[in-house]
Amino acid sequence: MRTKKPAGLASPSGSLRLLSHAAMGVAMGLAFALFLILVNPSGVATLVEHGGPHALTVLVGTLALTFGIGATATGVIFVIMEDD
Repeated sequence: MRTKKPAGLASPSGSLRLLSHAAMGVAMGLAFALFLILVNPSGVATLVEHGGPHALTVLVGTLALTFGIGATATGVIFVIMEDD
């Protein structure tokens, strides 16, 4: 008797795994943005302060989106390459 193959991307559990990878990436992006603003290693807080009213939103949104897309792409690779 053949064992069941693990569900891939097209299943609800695969979609849930990808969603969890995306959520972890967004959370890491938000944490990194907070770290950059609070620690201020390269003058990011000064740039945001002089960048206008939407500079903070753009910085945080860009970092969260970039980390989320990267984590989702990594999750896709993990799910596809999973070999049980």
